[in-house]
Amino acid sequence: MEWFEALILGLVQGLTEFLPVSSSGHLAIGKALLGVEPAGDLIFEVTVHAATVLATIVVFRKEIWKLLCGLFKFKYNDETDYIAKLCISMIPVFVVGMFFKDEVEAAFNSMAVVGICLLVTALLLTLSDFLAKRKPSPCVPEENTVTQQRNGISFWQAFVVGIGQACAVLPGLSRSGTTISTGLISGVRREKMAQFSFLMVLVPILGETFLDVVGGDMAASSVGMLPLLLGFAAAFFSGLFACRVMIALVRKAQLKWFGLYCALVGAAVLIFLA
Repeated sequence: MEWFEALILGLVQGLTEFLPVSSSGHLAIGKALLGVEPAGDLIFEVTVHAATVLATIVVFRKEIWKLLCGLFKFKYNDETDYIAKLCISMIPVFVVGMFFKDEVEAAFNSMAVVGICLLVTALLLTLSDFLAKRKPSPCVPEENTVTQQRNGISFWQAFVVGIGQACAVLPGLSRSGTTISTGLISGVRREKMAQFSFLMVLVPILGETFLDVVGGDMAASSVGMLPLLLGFAAAFFSGLFACRVMIALVRKAQLKWFGLYCALVGAAVLIFLA
């Protein structure tokens, strides 16, 4: 991978991470358009995802600090409740990372998987817009329960959203789109779901990056150190911009328009392969 290719792909990652259009899918498409050979590892993808996670930490630093302060009061409060639900949401992706890592890495080498998963993303986004407008929804628990009142999301909803995040490790299946869609379908309000979706990815991505560094995978990667650094920097700074500008759009815009975009891109990929 050349330095300018890493720069472009880092920009693609940063600008698409916070929109429900699949940053991993766009990375795969960007590699294909640039003629970058798919690597036998996911080090570049993990690196640029870590950069956007760092951008998320910067943007949500006040909220994260508030959660940490509440946690160290050593009593069950709104902050510990929220952290507990974030932890519940991480269980499915932990299982996938532990037992299905090789299968996920293999999927990143298939443009057909990207095209199909983009179509699935489009379906999820459109369906969530439709179901979110129906009241009462059969998927929504009683709103006067304690878990529903606290932080706007219950434990079972956090677990359902976590299953969505675990499925979204596939390229083309948008993580933010899948988690926001599953949250809306299960009854979480959009303004609550946006923040939860962006915060729930922090620990899994940072943990995977740490394991890659400690395990020596970073040094053994076929991608050079300069492209990794440039990709990280591009993803971080473009991610800062996208996170600040696009969060309001994700919260307020109708997701079906993002779904239409994903459907067009996914169809274009499959038509090109055919």
